[in-house]
Amino acid sequence: MFHEDAAGGWQLVAVDVNKPHGRAPACLQQMMRSSVFHMFILTMVAVDVIVAASNYYKGENYQRHYDEFYLAEVAFTVLFDLEALLKIWCLGFTGYISSSLHKFESLLVVGTTLHIYPDLYHSQFTYFQVLRVVRLIKISPALEDFVYKIFGPGKKLGSLVVFTASLLIVMSAISLQMFCFVEELDRFTTFPRAFMSMFQILTQEGWIDVMDQTLVAVGTMWAPVVAIYFILYHLFATLILLSLFVAVILDNLELDEDLKKLKQLKQSEANADTKEKLPLRLRIFEKFPNRPQMVKISKLPSDFTVPRIRESFMKQFIDRQQQDTSCLFRRLPSASSSSCDHSKRSAIEDNKYIDQKLRRSIFSIRARNLLEKETTINKILRACTRQRILSGSFEGQPAKERSILSVQHHIRQERRSLRHGSTSQRISRGKSLETLTQDHSSTVRYRNAQREDSEIKMIQEKKEQAEMKRKVQEEELRENHPYFDKPLFIVGREHRFRNFCRMIVRARFNASKTDPITGAVKNTKYHQLYDLLGLVTYLDWVMIVVTICSCISMMFESPFTRVMHVPTLQIGEYVFVIFMSIELNLKIMADGLFFTPTAVIRDFGGVMDIFIYLVSLIFLCWLPTDVPPESGAQLLMMLRCLRPLRIFKLVPQMRKVVREVLKGFKEIFLVSILLLTLMLVFASFGVQLFAGKLAKCNDPRILKREDCYGIFRINVSVSRNLNLKLKAEEKKPGFWVPRVWANPRNFNFDNVGNAMLALFEVLSLKGWVEVRDVIIHRVGPIHGIYIHVFVFLGCMIGLTLFVGVVIANFNENKGTALLTVDQRRWEDLKSRLKIAQPLHLPPRPENGVFRAKMYDITQHPFFKRGIAVLVLAQSVLLSVKWDVGDDKVTFPLATMSVVFTFIFVLEVTMKLIAMSPAGYWQSRRNRYDLLVTSLGVIWIVLHFSLLNAYTYMMGTCVIVFRFFTICGKHVTLKMLLLTVVVSMYKSFFIIVGMFLLLLCYAFAGVVLFGTVKYGENINRHANFSTAGKAITVLFRIVTGEDWNKIMHDCMVQPPFCTPDKHRYWETDCGNYAGALIYFCSFYVIIAYIMLNLLVAIIVENFSLFYSTEEDQLLSYNDLRHFQIIWNMVDDKREGVIPTSRVKFLLRLLRGRLEVDLDKDKLLFKHMCYEMERLHSGGDVTFHDVLSMLSYRSVDIRKSLQLEELLAREQLEYTIEEEVAKQTIRMWLKKCLKRIRAKQHQSCSIIHSLRESQQQELSSFLNPPSIETTVPSEDHNANNPDNPSQPEMSGLQQLLSPTLSDRGVYRQDSTDLGRPQRKLGQWRLPAGRTSVKSIVCKMNPVNDGASSGSEVKKWWTRQLTVESDESGDDLIDI
Repeated sequence: MFHEDAAGGWQLVAVDVNKPHGRAPACLQQMMRSSVFHMFILTMVAVDVIVAASNYYKGENYQRHYDEFYLAEVAFTVLFDLEALLKIWCLGFTGYISSSLHKFESLLVVGTTLHIYPDLYHSQFTYFQVLRVVRLIKISPALEDFVYKIFGPGKKLGSLVVFTASLLIVMSAISLQMFCFVEELDRFTTFPRAFMSMFQILTQEGWIDVMDQTLVAVGTMWAPVVAIYFILYHLFATLILLSLFVAVILDNLELDEDLKKLKQLKQSEANADTKEKLPLRLRIFEKFPNRPQMVKISKLPSDFTVPRIRESFMKQFIDRQQQDTSCLFRRLPSASSSSCDHSKRSAIEDNKYIDQKLRRSIFSIRARNLLEKETTINKILRACTRQRILSGSFEGQPAKERSILSVQHHIRQERRSLRHGSTSQRISRGKSLETLTQDHSSTVRYRNAQREDSEIKMIQEKKEQAEMKRKVQEEELRENHPYFDKPLFIVGREHRFRNFCRMIVRARFNASKTDPITGAVKNTKYHQLYDLLGLVTYLDWVMIVVTICSCISMMFESPFTRVMHVPTLQIGEYVFVIFMSIELNLKIMADGLFFTPTAVIRDFGGVMDIFIYLVSLIFLCWLPTDVPPESGAQLLMMLRCLRPLRIFKLVPQMRKVVREVLKGFKEIFLVSILLLTLMLVFASFGVQLFAGKLAKCNDPRILKREDCYGIFRINVSVSRNLNLKLKAEEKKPGFWVPRVWANPRNFNFDNVGNAMLALFEVLSLKGWVEVRDVIIHRVGPIHGIYIHVFVFLGCMIGLTLFVGVVIANFNENKGTALLTVDQRRWEDLKSRLKIAQPLHLPPRPENGVFRAKMYDITQHPFFKRGIAVLVLAQSVLLSVKWDVGDDKVTFPLATMSVVFTFIFVLEVTMKLIAMSPAGYWQSRRNRYDLLVTSLGVIWIVLHFSLLNAYTYMMGTCVIVFRFFTICGKHVTLKMLLLTVVVSMYKSFFIIVGMFLLLLCYAFAGVVLFGTVKYGENINRHANFSTAGKAITVLFRIVTGEDWNKIMHDCMVQPPFCTPDKHRYWETDCGNYAGALIYFCSFYVIIAYIMLNLLVAIIVENFSLFYSTEEDQLLSYNDLRHFQIIWNMVDDKREGVIPTSRVKFLLRLLRGRLEVDLDKDKLLFKHMCYEMERLHSGGDVTFHDVLSMLSYRSVDIRKSLQLEELLAREQLEYTIEEEVAKQTIRMWLKKCLKRIRAKQHQSCSIIHSLRESQQQELSSFLNPPSIETTVPSEDHNANNPDNPSQPEMSGLQQLLSPTLSDRGVYRQDSTDLGRPQRKLGQWRLPAGRTSVKSIVCKMNPVNDGASSGSEVKKWWTRQLTVESDESGDDLIDI
């Protein structure tokens, strides 16, 4: 620890934790710290709790002060006092009081010591006795950590509790001052009563009664103001305040940002199946000796005995020989060349076999080579990027905001520049210390990210290795044990019958069409329907239909229409059992029952299938005619009600829902323990204070128990239509009943069990007001604090804790609870992109001025707002009742609706003109508008022709349908509608699962409570006589409406009912234990778990659509801009475009999605190549391009999870490598193209010269002399005696040939001295030009001899090439 010295400084001082601070001997110090001592104390606490929970009410005259429970409490109190004194002696008083746990223990010691004093026993000090159970939290470390996670950071929760209490006090004081003067209103006469009334409104239990009584008392004048006051308080308390508790608990369960990635890594390791051993049901074969299948080779000429060989070894050669033979007969046209071809093929097969072995051996070498190759490419790219950044090419340009694509691209390039490099290599001269620190921090971040990547790769490698080891073990068992992987140890592994069964079991609908050239999957029009059909196999679809039909058949059963006595209902049973028998036999023959890798009974779903089948089979074979109540036959009928749960096993998404619920079972179990602990504390306290005190006489005039005897008359109210004859002394009809001293009908505190049941009902906020009023009236007003404290702790904190844990577990199972802020934003962005669709809006017409004007008008914001106002104005017409008899009011309203309808017809007409009918029909919103408008026109015709009640009703329906069109005209309403729709879509399987559970409970309720007599809430409208009525009652219970009263009605027992021991349908009694388990389990599963899952989905989608612009990676404006650009490029409105148009689309993007070709040309190439690579050059969809832009617009290091990050980085590295290769390849092609052009030019001249000099080559190479002076052209022309003139003319003829004309050419004075090109050839100037003049022009030197030698050498070099080679060959060389 740190210690401050005398000079004011701090120094680190070592502290011995084990050093004793008290005066106790060392042996006692060691004993006090031992785990045995702690376990002994906790055991004593548990025994004390059990003894306190065993207390019950023994009667009015029983002496409770000195019974065995009191003596036990004295003994336990003395024991725990000695424990506290021992700890103080061992730790010292300062060391003891420094611990929060010891402070709590000392408080309990003082309180329980005062409690055992006889005058204080069974008083408010009983709280200290029952609070000992809190010490049992130390038994479970998981429970202790969970409690600390929730209540450890108690600042937020404590502040919220204080705020709630302050709000109640303030509102109670205000209400007291507002309503204390109101006569005939006793709810606000004093502050405690005002506080109880406002607290009752906070809990939503009976708050309408409080408001109604107040409204009646204040009168009609102030009633609206009072109603608004109570409604605003109720909305704030229930919608905001209670939600704050959930938010605080969720915040306490939230992990820190630093721990989330570590948790993600651990979860990835936990999810990875790294078990190297096979399941126990398969490892049982290892206990048996190896017995591999051996074969004997026969028909071999040999003098020695050939041993038996393994069948698996020989099967390799047999399979290869069969493949060779089949290949031979399939490919050879005749048998003449079969021998040689067969030998060639066998050699090829051998080479392939060896090649496969070699490939496995050099796989690591190739991986290293690939890594080196990737490293080299990255170095080249890094150098180019840094050179481009350091070159200062961006200076001098106008300031412009860079797009997010450009920013993220440069972040990626800078981050990859750190790859495979050291810090010293990246430090350049002139950098400041701050820059060097930033470089070092960037390097550290990169190294940490690289370490995370290596850990993920290690987990993946472990998973692959474990899978490989399991496969090896399975192959060894398959080879060494002949009965392994044999269904029922009878059917062979590759038997035809088993293959046939496999084909039937695994047959599945597959409508995905692939391109035979590219292999890309083609989009189909009804792909959603096809995906639904391919969700399960054909066999599972058949069983789903059969199960649904069987459930429909069970809905017709009732206690009066029993399946045992109705042959029609037995048909459904026979069909279900027969189909399920066929299904199980096929699956067992295909996959095995238990001891095979893919056995039917390999998980809980398989066990449930077998269990449901056996129950159905036994019941069908038995079909008992007499079913006594609470017998085995009735239990069998209840187990038969689990049949709808088969759908959970058959549908994969339903299994996923079950897994999500069961994965969070640990936290839900811990919350249940906390709530049970809280209930136990208050139940034990209630037993000791209220046991026997809540009973009263049913005659309200009798107040004492000793006077409650005899009979008394109860008056009843009857209808006036009944003409009852009363006696002279009777004023009202009635009857005589005996007086009984009894507890309230629904609850009591005579023992811990009944007390916990009452508190569980209070925990659901049902009936707690009745419990409060009874306690206050029969025990005392001061004891009303008991129930208020329990409701506040149990409901405000306990139930919100339950809600928070279910939501947190749902998010954790989906992976969203462990996401960082950036990762959460990325997941929200992906969800929004899935919902986003292309705009079905045609472009502005350019060919017609009138259509263009209409288009501008209909797309103007003021036009849309005006239509929305008209829709609202038409909806206001429904605020007045449309009555046929009142024409003065109804007819004008209908006329105004007709006017609005004509306006909407005009709107539709304008849009049809502007967009054309085909363009208008592309939008679903336009289709709905057209439908509603058409219905409005039909209504107008019917209204003016018929004018009756039906036409008015149709008019109101049209207005209601029109009102829904306003949702698409405003962004906020559209987002709200999307939240509802997406929540319903995502929660579809959860809702289906709830309905299946409700169906099972409905079937069981018919069996258990189908004949229960009517009571307070069980009546002719709400009962369990049929499955339909049972479903209605259970839906009522889901909403929490008086579920506890229905439960108590189903608990009726003799003598209040008529029992029957032989047939359960002959009795009208209930089932006490059955009702308790039935209703409590249903309420917990449905109300506390399944409904909270729906809340979690709605909360998730609400945060998805209502995130602010700062929290969104791509804003709504960015998506809208992309939709507009896509609408311009996709002219056919098909949702797909060719890959070639992606470049055009990217160039049109502006704003945050803009790609600057001057600065980010490489990014543009990467994006285009990614789209080309996606579908092998095929068409790309709207979501393909949008997904690519979203990946390029985020920092993948921060936003993506580990597995997705690795896959994305590998893809981008591959894209960079391929783009670099393409760039180098294109550069080389350009270079070769330039070289070929130059060579083609030079070789054309050489080729023409070579052809012209073939005939005169010998005379030209050995001339007699070469004149240094050349006579003029005029002189040679006018001198006929010049002997050289014919030679010169012949030479001219030979030196100027072309491919088109090899004769004498005309002389053109303008072309002298300049080469001429004709048909791809170069020709020298025509005319009487001498060789020397040509040579001088080609090589201008003064020395004539050197000129001749240069010409000779040049021609000699050219003639070394063979005459048959062409110019193209030279270029290729």
